[in-house]
Amino acid sequence: MSNSKKGLLNRFLLFIEIVGNKLPSPTTLFALFAVLVIIVSYFVSGLNLAVVHPGTGQIVKPVNLLTVEGLHRIILNLVNNFTSFAPLGTVLVSLLGIAVAEHSGLISALLRLLVIKSPKKLLTFIVVFAGVISNTASEIGYVLLVPLSATIFLTAGRHPIAGLAAAFAGVSGGYSANILLGTIDPLLAGLTQEAAHIIDKNYEVNAASNYYFMAVSTFLISIIGTWITEKIIIPRLGNYTEINESQEFQALNKNEVRGLIYSLIASLIFITILLFGLIPVDGFLRETETGSILKSPFIKGIVSFIFLGGIVLGIAYGIGAKTIKSESDIIKAMNKSMETLGSYIVLVFFAAQFVAFFNWTNLGLIIAVEGANFLKNSELGHIPLMILFIFISAFINLFIGSASAKWAIMAPVFVPMFMLLGYSPELIQLAYRIGDSVTNIISPMMSYFALIIAFMNKYDKNAGIGTLIATMLPYTIAFLVGWTLLFVVWFLLELPIGPGARIYLGT
Repeated sequence: MSNSKKGLLNRFLLFIEIVGNKLPSPTTLFALFAVLVIIVSYFVSGLNLAVVHPGTGQIVKPVNLLTVEGLHRIILNLVNNFTSFAPLGTVLVSLLGIAVAEHSGLISALLRLLVIKSPKKLLTFIVVFAGVISNTASEIGYVLLVPLSATIFLTAGRHPIAGLAAAFAGVSGGYSANILLGTIDPLLAGLTQEAAHIIDKNYEVNAASNYYFMAVSTFLISIIGTWITEKIIIPRLGNYTEINESQEFQALNKNEVRGLIYSLIASLIFITILLFGLIPVDGFLRETETGSILKSPFIKGIVSFIFLGGIVLGIAYGIGAKTIKSESDIIKAMNKSMETLGSYIVLVFFAAQFVAFFNWTNLGLIIAVEGANFLKNSELGHIPLMILFIFISAFINLFIGSASAKWAIMAPVFVPMFMLLGYSPELIQLAYRIGDSVTNIISPMMSYFALIIAFMNKYDKNAGIGTLIATMLPYTIAFLVGWTLLFVVWFLLELPIGPGARIYLGT
């Protein structure tokens, strides 16, 4: 990339960062958004707007929250909006376990070992790749890998926010890519199958229907993410010198080596128990009724295993390294982790209210349906139409964070439409998943967006929404372009996109 292009890009990103950071703090902004949604709902409800929900056929109209009933709903659900906000419990429970591993010194020892053994250039690829893989159970990536990667980069003498960005790009920007099947695969496949039944009552969509494409996409996203980090993000961030002592490499002493051995033994025992519960057909960690692993308590309750794993490995290391001498050390570690989350908990309270109010008004649903109808009525060729569909999915993703919620709205429109043109439902689901992933990292509506800002504030006290969006925007653009090009090439070559799933119907 030429110096002039680099300069232009840096000025553009700096502009975005400056404008974004002139906004109030994220906490204040979410509070203002919550109030604004209530006011907007009053005006929009008087415009006689209405859309037909393509899945249920019901008429959907804006809901006015500036009424007595709306006031009552807000008052009665204020606490529940906060306590039921999904990322809150996930973060708190996960960090309790991670805190023990961190306080015992296990994480520090592993990081130093990793940095000493891994080449710096390969480190970025490993972080992005690990992020993509972690979205099999996405909570792991957000609450563990993202902050961990920042620390890894810092320990390696690189800017910690670059590590944070690389991991976040893999976890969230490459959300659908993976070499493993995750919980999102059967969820979307079920919605796609229901939409396909509008045309063909006997059509079946399996959970692995996009596997071939997504497996290849894992490496594409990892390569693109590595290139963006090395060529754009790291040069733009410059050097980080505020915590010099964390950048020093120190050889592991005898106690630390013994601690790692103890934690290795504990991890082998822990993994053996998990495998004993997962491998047998009637394993105690499989779903009771069907024996499924994808729908098992292990996958659904992955946060619990993060918590247990952190505690078990942390205690084992602490005993071996003599950093944990009594149960009070464990409690102190948990208490300390909660003390650092005060600002995040306050932010989540207002973010939860905003998301709840926005959903109650039906504004997100109306925006999604109108966008879908616009795309359906456009007179474009098949490939341009699919590319536009990817872009529309990416745009709608800025307003509605849930992948399944959006697909439940869009699938009944687009799956039958493209089936009538001779294309398979699996292909349309694939195109949707690309658009649904790439804008996660620049959308404040994404559930974990506030958490990433909190992690970023650890290294840049002035970082805000603008800083995060400016940092992640190059990933979004590169992922959108690169992933769409892969889709077009796959489409033109008519390659199978998964087991039993092809581009066209009847082939």
